[in-house]
Amino acid sequence: MSAFPHEFALGGVYLPPMLVASVLGVSVAVLTARLLNRYRLSRHFFYPPLVFLALAVSFTVLIGTFVVPA
Repeated sequence: MSAFPHEFALGGVYLPPMLVASVLGVSVAVLTARLLNRYRLSRHFFYPPLVFLALAVSFTVLIGTFVVPA
């Protein structure tokens, strides 16, 4: 038996772990982007939407690897 869940049950609906990791990753990326905008650090980036996409992918991979093992 594996100690890691293969899917998450939420109200009788089964969710794959990658979906949970991606929702959490995008949520953390939104929080990070808001902090960058609040402290005016996003003006140093050439194209901030691309930075947001890179943050979302990076956080999704990190959360998927360490928090929600798929």
